[in-house]
Amino acid sequence: MAIRDKAGIAFDAWGLIGGLEVALDVDVLVGAYPDRDGPPGTPASVRAMLAEHRIRAGVVASLRAALFDMRSGNDATLALTAAGEQEPVGFTPVGVVDLRDPVGAGREMDRLAAAGVRAIRLFPDEQGVEAGFPSVRHVARRAARLDLTVLTGGDVRRFWQPFAGLDLSVVFLDTHFYHLGDFLVAAADEPGFHTSTRLLNSPDALETVAAELGAERLLYGSRTPHYEPLVPLLRLATSGLKADEVAAVAGGNARRLLG
Repeated sequence: MAIRDKAGIAFDAWGLIGGLEVALDVDVLVGAYPDRDGPPGTPASVRAMLAEHRIRAGVVASLRAALFDMRSGNDATLALTAAGEQEPVGFTPVGVVDLRDPVGAGREMDRLAAAGVRAIRLFPDEQGVEAGFPSVRHVARRAARLDLTVLTGGDVRRFWQPFAGLDLSVVFLDTHFYHLGDFLVAAADEPGFHTSTRLLNSPDALETVAAELGAERLLYGSRTPHYEPLVPLLRLATSGLKADEVAAVAGGNARRLLG
């Protein structure tokens, strides 16, 4: 695949990526956003897109659960992952809770944990929830009691706060390289704080995290099919990380957090 830079010069992206494969992508969605143009996000099309980009498995969340009905959406995700055990691209389920319904969210977390789910995903921006809302802290405390890893969207400069001091594993999915300094200082005091690589596309963002906190705090995320997976893949492949660190970012760290 040829890509053109800002000067219009074409380069071979796959040649730069080389033999890199991702063992587990921490940010994959099934379904569509009804108010946005974009792919339908069917399971088959998502698997195909992951396979095209050498991503062997994905941590999958349901947009139906995030936007409409968390229980039926989560049940569909659980059924999907159970039915897809023989698929060439695997799916690992992550439960979604609705922060607009904190009481129901707590009950759903209990149900998901009993079903063997190891992580929950939060969609604060899509649900119109701010970091200071009591529902976020309620869900964070419930996750800590249930030993669930939390994958969360939202601006890390605000959303780190409700998860602080809980000895909780959290992956911030929307950390932008503009805000990397804030993530670094927050995560320095919170060993459970991790970040997706999706928006860390500056020349030294991955290397900075590895140097300041350790490469074990980085998890590859693509947000397939609603983001271009080639960009974070290319950035990881061309980073200055060591081979064992690249392997950890490309799936080892996610497997450690999600069991």
